[in-house]
Amino acid sequence: MSRDGFAEAVNFLALVTGSLGKIALDIMIMASTEFGEVYEPFVKGRGASSTMPQKRNPISSELMLAASKAVRQHAGLMLDAMVQDFERATGPWHAEWMAIPESFVLTAGSLHQAKFALAGLIVDEAKMNDNLALSRGLIVAEAVMMGLAPQIGRQDAHDVVYDACLRANETAISLADALSADPRVAAQIDRATIEALTSPKNYLGLAPDMVDRVLKSATR
Repeated sequence: MSRDGFAEAVNFLALVTGSLGKIALDIMIMASTEFGEVYEPFVKGRGASSTMPQKRNPISSELMLAASKAVRQHAGLMLDAMVQDFERATGPWHAEWMAIPESFVLTAGSLHQAKFALAGLIVDEAKMNDNLALSRGLIVAEAVMMGLAPQIGRQDAHDVVYDACLRANETAISLADALSADPRVAAQIDRATIEALTSPKNYLGLAPDMVDRVLKSATR
């Protein structure tokens, strides 16, 4: 008896919960004190600790991540259950009785938690901006290199920016200041252009367009 359809269904659920698990993990990391960039919706008492009242645990994300791990295991079990004797299994078939219903229940629960968490996700834009500024512009050194390449060539631009990054790290100055102090750079672009190139806000690529397309295609 062919079981590929059942295995495909559960593996699809594993893909769904895996995607949600990825989102959940990012939220949990970004909600940590060190990042403080996003938070799940606030509900009094939700995520609190019995001993540490300051805590605000990302409950939905934790459940989503747990579901992704459980359904992933069920997906593997379903593939294993495909290998069975003749038309009536003597064990593999019964494994499906656990894997299939639990996978659907866990996926439904994960989707429910994702809807709650993402619909009211709290985003601290100021904190995000502060975190981007921690490297003092070094995070977008590639953008500077590509901006200089048309003037001095790709390889020379790489060497110039590399030297500027070293100076910025060694002297704890911004990449913009290090670049401005380099005559090879100052001779080609002005300070305003340097500031624009070292701003993460100006190096988003096609990300905004991709977000707009996804939002436009979503059913509301």
